[in-house]
Amino acid sequence: MVRLSILLTALMLLSGLHMTAQPVPGRDENIPFLVTFGSKSETAWGDDDFCQIIFFSIPKEVSTPVYLRVFDADVSGLNDEQKGDWNSKMFYGIYGGKGACSNEDAQKSNMKGKYDSGTLLATKTFGVDAATDNKWYTFGPFNPSEGELLPEFGGNVFKFICEGTSGDDGNMYRLFLSSSPTSNVAVEGAFAFYFKYKFRLHDNNQEVSHIYPYIDKRVVAIKQANFDWDNDGVIRIVSVAKNGESMAVSGDNVWAESRHTVSEAEKNTSFDIQMIKNKKTVIRNNNVVMYLQNQFGELMPFYSVPIGGIPKYKYSIGVKPKTSK
Repeated sequence: MVRLSILLTALMLLSGLHMTAQPVPGRDENIPFLVTFGSKSETAWGDDDFCQIIFFSIPKEVSTPVYLRVFDADVSGLNDEQKGDWNSKMFYGIYGGKGACSNEDAQKSNMKGKYDSGTLLATKTFGVDAATDNKWYTFGPFNPSEGELLPEFGGNVFKFICEGTSGDDGNMYRLFLSSSPTSNVAVEGAFAFYFKYKFRLHDNNQEVSHIYPYIDKRVVAIKQANFDWDNDGVIRIVSVAKNGESMAVSGDNVWAESRHTVSEAEKNTSFDIQMIKNKKTVIRNNNVVMYLQNQFGELMPFYSVPIGGIPKYKYSIGVKPKTSK
């Protein structure tokens, strides 16, 4: 597990980074929406278990109220994916207190057990609701001390859960941790992380999306798993030592896995996992699930902003010169 007390130093050294760490999906990710389907959906639509968990970390020094804002919280209208009549309900919950993040079930890929651990601070269930379609809905205020204090994760941690409780429609939404109830104002030093990520890809096949895991000093290999990629192009790793190493990609309604070694030069840096769509065929409404594990089988968090910045391949590290005979 990455120790964020170390990572925060790198975060704050980057000028203005806290101003881009608040939205989920993050700006550098170039992902249009998070996605959660109703509980009666077919997994072939791109959601394996109809639940998404996002964590937000707030520095201990922050004492002013914070708000969690959800864009397009309802399940109907402009952005969502309709299957027949609109019939889905989405549960939104914000959790803090002991166990909100530290409970192991909250950090697993199977959404079983006590993944909803901690103290439920706020909740609301949405269905068809024109008042929130394509608009922001605000939860809060929350006192940062209501989160679970985890210095190894950077401060007070809150957990956000979106879970489909009925129906078969797809809910597309975005999040923003804000210091204002009416607009998106960044909370200084805060950031988001997630152990399993479910999202919608762009329809435009010229767009490239990204996710950013951090490779700490313990990691010698990663195993990636992705679900329902629909063979929509390629997924590759760019790092200080990898210049586009290919990952296995899944077809329709199936998982694919691949293992990738980590060099010494890549430790304590981020990976840029790039999702490059099929340039010959336009695949629309492609919803994807992805997670990573280290060699111990622990899930590795992705970050809404790349720790240490977006990695750049260094030829001198990635390529060894040929020895003369």
